[in-house]
Amino acid sequence: MNLIKKSLSSILKSIATQQFASHSHNLQHHRTIVKVRLKWVKNRGLDHIIDVQTDLKAACLLKEAIVRSPVGYLTAKSLADSQKILGLTVPTLRFIRRYPTLFEEFPHPKYPSLPCFKLTHIAKILHDQELKVFDDNHTDLVQRLSKLLMMTTNRMVALQSLHPLKWDLGLPDDFDKNLIRKFPDHFRIVKGTNGLACLKLVQWPEEYAVSELQKMNEKSTIDDGSPPGYREFKRGKAALEFPMSFPRGYGAQKKVKAWMDEFQKLPYISPYEDSRGIDPDSDLMEKRIVGVLHEFLSLTLYKKTKRNYLRSLREELNLPHRFTRIFTRYPGIFYLSLKCKTTTVALREGYRRGRLVNPHPLTRHRDKFHHVMRTGLIYRSKGIDILPQLDNVVDEEDTGEEESDEEEIEMNDECYEDGSSDADTGGDEG
Repeated sequence: MNLIKKSLSSILKSIATQQFASHSHNLQHHRTIVKVRLKWVKNRGLDHIIDVQTDLKAACLLKEAIVRSPVGYLTAKSLADSQKILGLTVPTLRFIRRYPTLFEEFPHPKYPSLPCFKLTHIAKILHDQELKVFDDNHTDLVQRLSKLLMMTTNRMVALQSLHPLKWDLGLPDDFDKNLIRKFPDHFRIVKGTNGLACLKLVQWPEEYAVSELQKMNEKSTIDDGSPPGYREFKRGKAALEFPMSFPRGYGAQKKVKAWMDEFQKLPYISPYEDSRGIDPDSDLMEKRIVGVLHEFLSLTLYKKTKRNYLRSLREELNLPHRFTRIFTRYPGIFYLSLKCKTTTVALREGYRRGRLVNPHPLTRHRDKFHHVMRTGLIYRSKGIDILPQLDNVVDEEDTGEEESDEEEIEMNDECYEDGSSDADTGGDEG
């Protein structure tokens, strides 16, 4: 009997010790890093890129709508309420008439007073070329979409959350039909718990479960001659550092440098690992959130997206309700733009001197589309002969402005969180 009591006492003591150790561990990982409040700095170069691509995206969406139309054209009446959906700051009818090289206006067959718009010959050729780009890069497309689903808690995302991201992720207009049919071993459509149709990952491709930050560190390790064994780090235990490019004047501040040094020393949690066991109020969780947002933006073609698009994936990515404060807390990693009556978040490392660092084949094709879009009538009729010259078009991201062309603005986190509207959704959540 005494032996049983001693054994029971020993077990209880062991449990109490483990609970104390666990509590101490949580205390160590609780928020201990002192946050430095920074001013928002406007970057004219990145703002210019977002401004240009807003019009480019709208033109491409109009092109897709015309292609989908069974009659091959859109009427002025059907375009009347599309301004907010397209993210335009001017009426759609005025916008589409700006680009006669892409959209040809003609009277309706039955109602001559009703303007209609169809694709020009050059626009059709560019569309066919775009389809070929999708076919040539289907492996990359499957990988990016798989990685997005791998970051979610249930390996699936509602289609209504994916459709607004088609442009950013480089998905074909009919990805929810043809892509699933072409790759049944990777994706399928299922009904979610909320009754919505969702895109689900069929199998877990382990070779994709490596983040962009891990790839960057692997490359730098190989380049500097470090032992290959270092790359075999255990995920979640290596203190990988995020590349940072601070706005002018911040990088040299002692408080900012000390803060970022502490942050960089925290263990890196891969966005492809289960994070539900991490203390949600810890610095470790904050670094994990930064890692998820960094990886998501790395998967986009232009290394940027609208803040509301990320909000629609908040639960799937296991992000806290007020996660967008992270963008203003880490201005060396992210940039927030308020151009075009919306809030866009960009990855600073994705651009250098106003240009994409690693342009995707689809972004290069879109450069051609934009070149024709803003060029005069030379591309209508005989100008088609000039089409081959588009292969030499310089990337449209070149703004001719330096990255240091920045301006400090007094704006805190709350201004971003509550104060701006979004052209796509009719306003941000609180």
